[in-house]
Amino acid sequence: MMQTLVGHTSAELTELLTSKGLPGYRGKQLGKGLYTRFLRDFEGFTDLPKALREQLAQEFTLAPCTERSIQSAPDGTEKYLLNLPDDEVIEAVYLPYDERTSVCVSSQVGCPMACSFCATGTEGLARNLTAGEIVDQLLFMQAKHPEQRISHLVLMGMGEPLLNLPNVLKALRLIHDEVGLSYRNITVSTIGVVPAMEKLAAENLPITLAVSLHAPNNTLRSELVPLNEKYPISRLLEACRDYVEATSRRITFEYVLMAGINDTEKEAHELGALLRRQPLCAVNTIPYNTTDVAARYQRPTPEAARLFREIVASYGVNITQRYEKGHRIAAACGQLKRSTLKLGSTMRPLPLLSEVPTEAVPEPGA
Repeated sequence: MMQTLVGHTSAELTELLTSKGLPGYRGKQLGKGLYTRFLRDFEGFTDLPKALREQLAQEFTLAPCTERSIQSAPDGTEKYLLNLPDDEVIEAVYLPYDERTSVCVSSQVGCPMACSFCATGTEGLARNLTAGEIVDQLLFMQAKHPEQRISHLVLMGMGEPLLNLPNVLKALRLIHDEVGLSYRNITVSTIGVVPAMEKLAAENLPITLAVSLHAPNNTLRSELVPLNEKYPISRLLEACRDYVEATSRRITFEYVLMAGINDTEKEAHELGALLRRQPLCAVNTIPYNTTDVAARYQRPTPEAARLFREIVASYGVNITQRYEKGHRIAAACGQLKRSTLKLGSTMRPLPLLSEVPTEAVPEPGA
């Protein structure tokens, strides 16, 4: 398998070319073409000599992601099924709004967290994505929409980003330093991998951390989120307070509302009481997005969702409801999964009380 150029910084591209006896400044030209011109083939690098383009095409692959299929919704949302070099597939979502254009990208092939309401979690885990595969989802969608600059990115696609922290961190720096997207317009989601939250806090990046809470008590959260058995709510909230203290960045608590499960007045009062003294936080409610793998969960009524927010807000907690896009094409929160499995791919769910492998998840080719 040939080495892929996306995922290298301009400095690394320069070093790579000079190691082959080529002029170093060509590395900067490569970086500009990849990350600011969003080129998808070597022929587009017209500032490079034709002979060099031909040489590079023989030795390197430009970008790891290629389009397998696309689904479009009337609101402009697009969901892409993307092929990776080893024939694995992932999903990524293009989300246009009136005031911004966002993309939702994946961090793993599948997900090991096995949350009971999430389609992605039913598949287990194949492997981590490389930094280049994470970044290239953004580059791919930007190349598909040259008329509209992508302004926001959320790592809320397939996978648990903090179980792939080294690659996620490199991807974030590439997106900031090379592509030019502000850290403040980047959101990283986690189900609550506490040790990795502590490592992320030490990086002190001005990103937004979104913590998937989904329940105000341990009994219910353990039913929905198996990792809660390892890191119960009290430990998770302690890690959130430490994160806020270290970064001075607000945390968003994601809360998927499921009818009759976690959307009642009882849970609303519990959540308000739980978070009223939590520093620099907000709650983002998400009406459950239906899937074909968790039929027992249903969307709340608009009235139930409104009452839930009103009760939580009465405790002085900032709470909103996420603007929904992509539900009809299974591109919304909790709906992403691989429509096609790689033949022979090994998907491995994370055992309930096992040691969370913050750095030992399989890499490509492992």
